[in-house]
Amino acid sequence: MPTMRQTYNVTVPEDPPSAAFPFIKQEMRRKGSVSGSVLVSTFVGLLINQAKNSKSAQGLVGLKNLGNTCFMNSILQCLSNTHSLRDYCLHNSHRRDLNNNSRANTALMEEFAKLIQTMWSSTSSEAVSPSEFKTQIQRYAPRFVGYNQQDAQEFLRFLLDGLHNEVNRVTVRPRGSVEDFDHLPDEEKGKKMWSKYLEREDSKIVDVFVGQLKSSLTCSHCGFCSTVFDPFWDLSLPIAKKGYGEVSLMDCMRLFTKEDVLDGDEKPTCYRCKARRRCTKKFTIQKFPRILVLHLKRFSEARRTSKLSTFVNFPMKDLDLREFTSDNSINAVYNLYAVSNHSGTTMGGHYTAYCRNPNSGEWYTFNDSRVTPMSSSQVRSSDAYVLFYELTSSSRIEHSRC
Repeated sequence: MPTMRQTYNVTVPEDPPSAAFPFIKQEMRRKGSVSGSVLVSTFVGLLINQAKNSKSAQGLVGLKNLGNTCFMNSILQCLSNTHSLRDYCLHNSHRRDLNNNSRANTALMEEFAKLIQTMWSSTSSEAVSPSEFKTQIQRYAPRFVGYNQQDAQEFLRFLLDGLHNEVNRVTVRPRGSVEDFDHLPDEEKGKKMWSKYLEREDSKIVDVFVGQLKSSLTCSHCGFCSTVFDPFWDLSLPIAKKGYGEVSLMDCMRLFTKEDVLDGDEKPTCYRCKARRRCTKKFTIQKFPRILVLHLKRFSEARRTSKLSTFVNFPMKDLDLREFTSDNSINAVYNLYAVSNHSGTTMGGHYTAYCRNPNSGEWYTFNDSRVTPMSSSQVRSSDAYVLFYELTSSSRIEHSRC
């Protein structure tokens, strides 16, 4: 699903535009000793200081709670601090990709971009109301109509899916055709399957958030291994259980990718045996996304009746996932930049976000209307629910060569 991005630089003009600064010309005429560059650098210095002192100039703007909408606000703040998605909106790059055949098919992306632009350009310290955006997400996904507390990860999936659909570069999807890639080596098969996916789903959101998962099924009878490659927008990780109450994110990743035995009623049909056989199944990651979203499964599948408050210790920097790759030569190192937190119980919970500002690199707590600085040492907690990681620049360079 797609995303957007933008950056800000203050550039010092070699010569100040006289129309903008008429006093500079007069001053230079009167006093040859005062250089124009000094005056300009002083003026630019004031601008930089003003930007530093203005919360709104740094995207540090709260979002009003419209009534149990903290789940939405938490995810919106995480996406607002997703550098590439933010810039996509701030530069209005999304306008090039909008499916303009119908206004109704562009309203969600337009309102999302407008909200991000307001959050990064507002000169007021007042919290921003996301009501217009909420109207559009409700139209796209009616489950968000009303003011009941919702699940943040489900909201993220629906939102990214909606944004992707409106900026999908594929306007006419090809007819479904069945191609047999089973005779190909896995590496080539994975690439073919990815290309086939992009023939239908190709957007900025996909560029940023979507990876590819490899599922290997091995027959215990004949040893035949069949592989399937599927796109993923996030990974939902089971929380590993240990006696002392604390687990690591790597424990959860290992549990997610652990080899499972499919037997009894779960026995699949072996491609070679042409009969149902006991098999082993294992996941590996074939293609890593630029932004990796990891969802910690704190709620039971049986309709969120209980919550796991296990402390999952996750790295802030240099999350190295090479052991989970299909191809061991791939570099896959990530840095954390945002966390959606859930505190409380399933009956009375509250969502907040911890985000690292893409401009300053400093961490902030986003609690609906309130935005406060925080120490990076406070980011890890047992409330962490959805983790947002960005591929390191060195890993991105290597991926671009692949």
